[in-house]
Amino acid sequence: MIVVDGKGRYRVDGPMTLDHVAALLDQGHTVFAPDGPIEVDLGTVGEVDSSACALLLEWLRHARSRGQEIQYRNPPANLATLASLYGLSSHLPLLDPRAAGTPAP
Repeated sequence: MIVVDGKGRYRVDGPMTLDHVAALLDQGHTVFAPDGPIEVDLGTVGEVDSSACALLLEWLRHARSRGQEIQYRNPPANLATLASLYGLSSHLPLLDPRAAGTPAP
């Protein structure tokens, strides 16, 4: 589920797994503001699998197609690990919660 935390600020609550990403994809396309930067807090995401990386890439593609920037804050360690394993770290704007504004490994 995506919670709106303010203009351009969103939070994903719950799992980001194959069983949930289709609904999250649709919800993101519906609730993300049509202009301005988008910040998605992933700090309350529980379980993740590789489909979470695909979801984040699609949200990134969608935002860029509208001329927007998107950042993912507070990614769970296992999501950052998956992104690294799949060679996506340089493509996904994951910001490390331990150092403000620092990309996750």
